[in-house]
This record gives sequence, structure tokens and C-alpha cells, in this order.
Amino acid sequence: MSATITAADINKLRKQTGAGMLDCKAALQETNGDFEAAIDFLRKKGQKVAAKRSDRDANEGIVLAKTNADNTSGIVMNLTSETDFVAKNEDFVAFGNKLADIAISSGANTLEEFHSADFDGMPVSEKIIEQVGRIGEKIEVTTFERLNAGGVTAYNHGGNKVAVLVSMNKLNEGVGRDVAMQIAAMNPLALNEDSLSPEQIEREKNVIIDTMKADPKMEGKPDDLLEKIASGKMGAYFKENTLMAQAFVKDGSKSVETYIKETDGDLQIAGFKRLSVG
Repeated sequence: MSATITAADINKLRKQTGAGMLDCKAALQETNGDFEAAIDFLRKKGQKVAAKRSDRDANEGIVLAKTNADNTSGIVMNLTSETDFVAKNEDFVAFGNKLADIAISSGANTLEEFHSADFDGMPVSEKIIEQVGRIGEKIEVTTFERLNAGGVTAYNHGGNKVAVLVSMNKLNEGVGRDVAMQIAAMNPLALNEDSLSPEQIEREKNVIIDTMKADPKMEGKPDDLLEKIASGKMGAYFKENTLMAQAFVKDGSKSVETYIKETDGDLQIAGFKRLSVG
């Protein structure tokens, strides 16, 4: 049975990929409504696809990152709104920052725990509903994550449109901020190659191989040769999509990993979280 493809589905894929509406419709029809498969379909057809990480995105609203006083724990969260008009409102931003303060002080580790935390005598979830009545627009916290480590750096960019947490084995504020800015700008998928799942790697390799098979210049090439070429191309994929292998934005002559080693040889990046709006 074929999936029903709606205008909302097409628009969602367009926002995720930047591809045209008709191309998105065709991709969804071809893949029976599977969004991930539709993205791969567009890529194999030669589309220049942005492939935004929509699971981490809010349509409108703000994202916030914050650490505790000694920088050993941090949270990142998004407070969504229906319109950009509300997202830019000073009272809405102040409410978001108050929520972030409560998130830190409460010690909540999950969204459920955070919704139960105290906000002036009532649970956060009820305070949000109260705020909905004042604003006249649906708002909610849809993503909440915490990192605990020897050192945690928080970075907020672009009018609360991008928020980043970086966890390290020890605190180095300068490196932490540089790495957080790197993550905000370059949006890596993972910390390093080992952090990518085998499924992600295999999926990317299959896209490369299928794209080559569709190229008339590669017609008749044996599969073992295509596999070898694809393995070589994966090096470029890791360099673009894993933090430690990316070119350092402040000095493109070295990788992020090299920058960290040269600056503080004992410092290790343990992980990161990145949220964005739109």
C-alpha cells in the first residue's frame, strides 16, 4: 500500500534538503514516504542536498546552552514558538533564560525530569501552560539534554538561533569556546569516525556507489573497483562530517584535533550537543 504524500510532507523535505518542491514530491513518491530514503534518492539524482539535521531543529523559538558555576555540568534546550515574532520578544527570551537557570539548578537529566522541576511553586510544565495564556501562542520545550564532565563549555550564537555544549576531560575555556564555535559553524555529525554508527557509514558508502553507477563515465566498471573508490571518498566524508577531522575554522591548515593537541596536549573532547532553530 502506497503512503499518502501530503503537501506538509513535501514542504518538510524541502526545508530539510533545499531541493525543489517537484523533486521532493517525486522523491517521497519513489520511496513511499520514507524521509531518509527520500534524501538519499535526491542525492543519487545529483541534487545538491543540505540534509539538515531536522531532529535537532526547532521551527521557531530559541535554543539555549548554559553551564553551572564551576563548568562541570551544562544543559542545552529549545523553547519553541509558533512565530518568529514571539521568538524575538524580550519577555519570551527572558522566560527561556529563566527556564535554563532552573534546568541547571534542578539537576534534571531528562525532559521529563525538567518538566517536573519547580518554577515559583509550580512544575515547569504548568508554568509553560501559564505562559501560553499570556502570550496567546503555543510554546513548549521540545528538546532538553545535559552533559557532565571535567569541563563543560556553553556557547550561544546568532540571537539564540544556535546553541552548543562541549564536554572535556578538564576545563579549558579558550579551547572549549573555539571548539563550540567550530561546531556552531560547521555542524559536524559526530565527534570522530568511531562515533558514527556502522549503519551511517554503510548508508553513505551506498549513496556514493549508486551515484557512480548512475554516471555514464563509470559504466561497466567492476564492483570491486567502485567499492575501492567509494572507500577513498569516505575519507572526505569523515573530514567534512566529524568534528576532530574537520579543518579548524580559525586556521584551515590544521584539523580541529591538531589544534587541540598543539594548544593543550592533555585536553580531550568527550562529546558535544548542538541545537539550532530553522
